[in-house]
Amino acid sequence: MQKTVLITGATDGIGLETAKALTQQGHHILIHGRNPAKINKVVAALSRLSKTAIIESYVADLSTLSEVEALATQIMADHQRLNVLINNAGVYKVSEITTSDNLDVRFVVNTIAPYLLTQKLLPLFDTHGRIVNLSSAAQSPVDLSALISPNAGELDGPVYAQSKLALTMWSIDLANALTNSPATNGLAVIPVNPASFLGSKLVKDAYGVDGNDLAIGADILCRAALSDEFADASGRYFDNDSGLFKDPHNDALDPTKNRKLVEVIEQLLQAKLKVTHSA
Repeated sequence: MQKTVLITGATDGIGLETAKALTQQGHHILIHGRNPAKINKVVAALSRLSKTAIIESYVADLSTLSEVEALATQIMADHQRLNVLINNAGVYKVSEITTSDNLDVRFVVNTIAPYLLTQKLLPLFDTHGRIVNLSSAAQSPVDLSALISPNAGELDGPVYAQSKLALTMWSIDLANALTNSPATNGLAVIPVNPASFLGSKLVKDAYGVDGNDLAIGADILCRAALSDEFADASGRYFDNDSGLFKDPHNDALDPTKNRKLVEVIEQLLQAKLKVTHSA
C-alpha cells in the first residue's frame, strides 16, 4: 500500500537517501528543504526513479518558527492524511548562532522545530501512523536556559548532544501521552540513532571525515517508518550502532524531566509565536 511520507531535510544526506529508497518503493513522498533550486533538482531526480511514486515538495527554513508553522499549515491544507513523518533535518556547525526569534539555531532546528511541526501535524495521523525522530548517540543533559536563550560561546558538540537528548526526551514524552489516549493509542513516536559517523554533510562539517555509507542510515529510517519490526516501538530508542533497542541517556528515562522539558518548549513557542502573530 502506498504511504504518504514527509521527510524534512530531504535535499541531501540521510534524508535524500531515505527519499530515494521510499520513492523506489512507490510511496507518496513529501520532501522538505530550504533551498528551492536544490529541491527542484531533487524532485527531478526522484521522479526518474519510479513511475508510480508521487513526489511533492515544500520549502521552509526550520530555523524560523513562523516558517515551521507555515509549513505545517500548508501541508494540512494539501493533505487529509499523513502516514509517516521523518524529522530528519539537523545542524551541527552554523555560521550564525542566533535566530530571528533570538534562539540558538542548533536547538531550534534539532529540537524545537521538529516538536512544533509534529504537534501541528498530529491531526493528520491515524492510529497506525509513525513519527520517526533522528536522535544521536551523542546525548548529554539539557541546559534548559540554553534552550530558551542563545549562547554564542557554547561549543557546537555539547549543544548538538543536548539538542539530540532533548529531541529524544520529548519523543518519549509524546509517545507516552499518545499511548494514554484511546484516540491516539497506536500512533508511534520513535527516536532513532541512524548510526554514528555516516557520510552526511553534517558529519563532514563537524568531524572532517567522509563517513560511512549513508544507505545504513536510510535503511533504518525506512524500517522504522514502515516495517512490522517497529510496530510496538513507540517511545523506545533504537540505536543503529548496535542494531538494538537500548536505553537512551538516563534523563530521557525520567518522566518528570521529560515533562519539564516539554513545558519549557511549550512556553517558549507560546511566547515566540504570539510575538510573531502580533507583528
